[in-house]
Parts: sequence; C-alpha cells; structure tokens
Amino acid sequence: MKLFNRLVYLRKWRLAREILALYGVEIPADVQIGADFQLIHRGFGTVIHPTTRIGDRVRIYHNVTIGRADAHLPAEQTKMQHVEIGDDAVLFPGSVVLGGPGITRLGKGTILAANAVLIQSTGENEVWAGVPARRVSTRR
Repeated sequence: MKLFNRLVYLRKWRLAREILALYGVEIPADVQIGADFQLIHRGFGTVIHPTTRIGDRVRIYHNVTIGRADAHLPAEQTKMQHVEIGDDAVLFPGSVVLGGPGITRLGKGTILAANAVLIQSTGENEVWAGVPARRVSTRR
C-alpha cells in the first residue's frame, strides 16, 4: 500500500489529518473505510461526509465529494442517515454523491463517471453518468 493511502487509515492521528489537509483531502476520523481503499492521484480536493461508509477495494479519484443533498440545513435537521459506497466501486474525478433522506447506496462494483452528480441509490455493477446521474450501462 502506498504511503499516502496509509495516511487515510492513520487519520485518527492529528499529524496524518494535517498531511491529508495539505493535499486538500478531508476524510474525518468517523468515516468507516474497508480494506485496500485507494485515493488515486492522492485524492486532491476530495471531501467525504463523516457518516460515510466505504467498502473494500474502493477507488476514489481527485475532486470527489460525498455529502448531504440538504447541506443548506443545519446538521441536526438533516434526514440523511449516511452514504454507503459498496465494495469495488470506483468514483472518477469530480464525481459527487449527495445523500438524500435515509441511506443512499452506491452499489457493489458500481462506477460513477467523471463529473457525475448522483442523488439516488444505485444497483450493483452499474455505470452512472451525467448531471443528475443516470444509469448508462452495466459493468462486467
């Protein structure tokens, strides 16, 4: 595992969080991350909501945002429970996942294309693209 990706797992330590912040990466210690997580290109500009749950072997490219669709409301008024990113999912550069009421799931093996804005849950092994994102294909 590359040194930078190890910092993600060590982010409970202040020094690791500060180094990640130098790259513009915000992954709070509360984010649950599975095995073999990869931040491609050091994840420049990546921001992940604290209630996010990330599965195994997930790859996230730079400038990805995972947050709340109702970010205009105070946090205590949100209806979002959390966002789940399934095992083997890939979030390409600039993609955005906006969690709505309840749980928003990016299914196992799903690909979110570059600059796509996802506002709903997906199935497994699907390819989503566009603004707002829609299913455009399946992944083999």
